[in-house]
Amino acid sequence: MRRIFVTHRHVDHLLGIVWMVRIICQFMDHGEYKGEAWIYSHAEVLGLLRDAAGRLLPAKEARHIDERLHLVDIADGQTLDVIGHRTTFFDIGSTKARQFGFSMELREGRRLVCCGDEPLSDAGRPYAQGAEWMLREAFCLFSQADVFDPYEKHHSTVKDACELAEELGVRNLLLYHTEDHNIARRRELYTAEGKPHFSGRLWVPDDLESIEL
Repeated sequence: MRRIFVTHRHVDHLLGIVWMVRIICQFMDHGEYKGEAWIYSHAEVLGLLRDAAGRLLPAKEARHIDERLHLVDIADGQTLDVIGHRTTFFDIGSTKARQFGFSMELREGRRLVCCGDEPLSDAGRPYAQGAEWMLREAFCLFSQADVFDPYEKHHSTVKDACELAEELGVRNLLLYHTEDHNIARRRELYTAEGKPHFSGRLWVPDDLESIEL
C-alpha cells in the first residue's frame, strides 16, 4: 500500500492507520518496502499520527517518517496529483470533528468522490454531482433505523444514501461504514433496500473484495 487517505480523527478510523504506519516503517527498516508512501489528512490527524509514532515506534523505524513515509497536510479546496490523478480535497463541514472527503479525476472526465463519514453536506454536493463513483457511508438499513439510531450518530441509512445518489446523478454508488450485525447477509439486504431508490449500479462490497474502476 502506497497511498492512504484519513478522513478524520475518530478512533475507528485513526487507530488502524497507526498500525499501518508501524508496518510500513518496519518493512522499510528491514529493507522489505521499496520506494515511498504517503498519508493524506489534515493537520490535527497528522499531528496525532506523528505523536503516536514518536511515542510507540523504535527510533530506527520512526526515522522513516518524512524521509520515505510522507505525511501530507491537506486544505479545503486543495488539489494534488495522487497516483497520476488530479485530486481535490474538501472539508465536509462536520460538527463533530474536522473531516475531509476528496474528488479524484479519472479517465475521460469521470470522477471518484469520497464523501467522508457523515451525510453529505451542502459543501460537498458540487464535488459529488454527476460523479461516476461515489463512496458513501450507510450505517444501516432504513428499516432498522430504530435499532441502530444512525441519525443520532451523524450517519445515513441505505435508503438515504441511494436517494441522494439518485438526486445527484451518480452512476456507481459504493456503500461502506456499516453496522456488522447483518454482515452475513449485508449485500443481499442492503441491495434489496437500495435498488428501488437508485437507478445506477449499487455496490455493497465484502471485506478484501477488489473492484476495478
